[in-house]
Amino acid sequence: MTDPHLTIVRHPLVQHKLTHMRMQDTPTPVFRQLLREISQLLAYEVTREMPVTARRIETPLCPMDAPVLDGPEPALISILRAGNGLLDGVLELIPQARVGFVGLYRDEATLRPVQYYFKVPENLGDRMVFVVDPMLATGNSSAAAVDLLKQAGARSLRFLCLLAAPEGVARMREAHPDVPIVTAALDDRLDERGYIVPGLGDAGDRMFGTK
Repeated sequence: MTDPHLTIVRHPLVQHKLTHMRMQDTPTPVFRQLLREISQLLAYEVTREMPVTARRIETPLCPMDAPVLDGPEPALISILRAGNGLLDGVLELIPQARVGFVGLYRDEATLRPVQYYFKVPENLGDRMVFVVDPMLATGNSSAAAVDLLKQAGARSLRFLCLLAAPEGVARMREAHPDVPIVTAALDDRLDERGYIVPGLGDAGDRMFGTK
């Protein structure tokens, strides 16, 4: 049955790149490059509802009414730190986007999010807001980040991640049923540490080479 809350991008290029990211012997520079590439492929799906309008232009042969993006610049919100890996790729496709950051870390004992930073663009209520974080695991940090963004005025939000666990999807659906999720894969479960299984390990550590 189709889940309107969750979109899994099953494109062959997405799945091929994800497989190489899952491999434990993929080196940091390659992992980082794959994450950048896959973020652009996922961005195609998460941005498909961006508004457009018609503009009169001149082609080399004749004038025409052609579609261009409409409305205020969208906002890209990275959940630090791993979200920056997706942010960079999406920003290449939407360079006019405004950028914000939500700093949350997971308390390893409680698995609950702890906020340490919040800086977002003005007028979020007028913008499409794309929240990016590679891993939707417990969903606690993601739900907390969306809470903060809604408190700041955001109304039209979408969540983009590389991998999701059923527990994280359920948590987001419960907390924010109005926020669609776009991901490359829905994995099996969480382990006792709150890691996605089979997953790919800690995306931040693998991207930044900190382990």
